[in-house]
Amino acid sequence: MSWALNIAIALDQLANVLLAGAPDETLSSRAHRMRVKGHRYWGWTANAIDRLFFWQPGHCERAWRSELLRLQQPPSLRVDEH
Repeated sequence: MSWALNIAIALDQLANVLLAGAPDETLSSRAHRMRVKGHRYWGWTANAIDRLFFWQPGHCERAWRSELLRLQQPPSLRVDEH
């Protein structure tokens, strides 16, 4: 991962923490997760984030999937649970 991407992920996680979220989850991932659960505010938030990252279709869903696969972590820290 590039330095700039690491900084972007860190800022995304900081935004999530400032909104009382888990420190290891990005705001984008949380927004998608809560949108799927039917939370209206998070649906609006996820849509806004997706529009902000217009060049990345499905940004929030992709962020959520990335969290599930722990792609932000170094390969040596990823655990294969299969």
